[in-house]
Amino acid sequence: MQENSGPAEIAHALAEELLFPAAREIDSAAVVPRRFLDALADAGLYGLVGPPWAGGLDADANSAGVAVEALGGSSLTAAFVWIQHHSPVRAIAAAPWPIRDAWLTDMCAGKVRAGIAYAALRRPGPPAAVARPAPSDEGWILDGFAPWVTGWGLIDVVLVGARVGADIVWLLIDAHDTPTCRSSPVDLAALAASATVTLRWNGHLVPSSRVVGVEPFRDWIRRDSVGRQLNGYLSIGVAARCCSLLGPSALDRRVVAGRLALQSASTTTVADARARASVLAVRAAAALIASGGGRAIEAAHHAARLMREASFLLVFGQTTDIRAAQLDALGAEGLR
Repeated sequence: MQENSGPAEIAHALAEELLFPAAREIDSAAVVPRRFLDALADAGLYGLVGPPWAGGLDADANSAGVAVEALGGSSLTAAFVWIQHHSPVRAIAAAPWPIRDAWLTDMCAGKVRAGIAYAALRRPGPPAAVARPAPSDEGWILDGFAPWVTGWGLIDVVLVGARVGADIVWLLIDAHDTPTCRSSPVDLAALAASATVTLRWNGHLVPSSRVVGVEPFRDWIRRDSVGRQLNGYLSIGVAARCCSLLGPSALDRRVVAGRLALQSASTTTVADARARASVLAVRAAAALIASGGGRAIEAAHHAARLMREASFLLVFGQTTDIRAAQLDALGAEGLR
């Protein structure tokens, strides 16, 4: 790896030299072996979107997307744990100085690793997680649950988004069980080594020093499309890996088109670009299995693993508009 390499080149080198050769080992492990995440930290990739003054790589949207694609196509399980970290980095970088000073440099270095607990904010109906001010301005009291929190046991903190009326309060909590914060494993059909859990809070006190910010819910919904775009590159990575194992085919052009669609996506087109990328990953994985014959369905075969990963990406970060676009792309419009 060259000293002056950019984020995309660093990620590509790690993907090809370390993660893809170990993809089956990672996939079959009880939990992602920490040495692979340590390698990403040592390469500076936990600071992918962090500011330079904090040791981050300050990758632009396209460079970050190429890095995510490379890692997603090498070991989606490891990449899935790692990608959770970037939203907390962005949130802390935009937070008031005391919390930035306390956390951001170590987060960019990967010395402190973060997960997220706010996907349920997008769900209709009553909020899954709510907060209320603690007595005597001590912070906030957190109640409710987060259905998916990835990397439990591999991360140090979790960025939680909880509703407070028409607002969201963002809280940075420690990633371990306590009497008021309980985890339970989620039995995933794919990416089982990602250590994904459901968290439940019952009167969990978060001190004022861990408050990242408060903002109107409507403002967050408007900017949420940034993360939706970046996550789409995981699907492009899986599709591209399938194509590299297949050999030259018409799918290669579809991968290029899918990548370009994500790169140029706007807030009004990102759902369609995400949907088509995830459907493309499934089709590419299906082609790889069909070309490989009976052995391709053995659990340890790359084709079988990639099909499981592609199926997982159909529902990762899925929203109502993404689901509708996926069903359209799959020719199942009537199920919307």
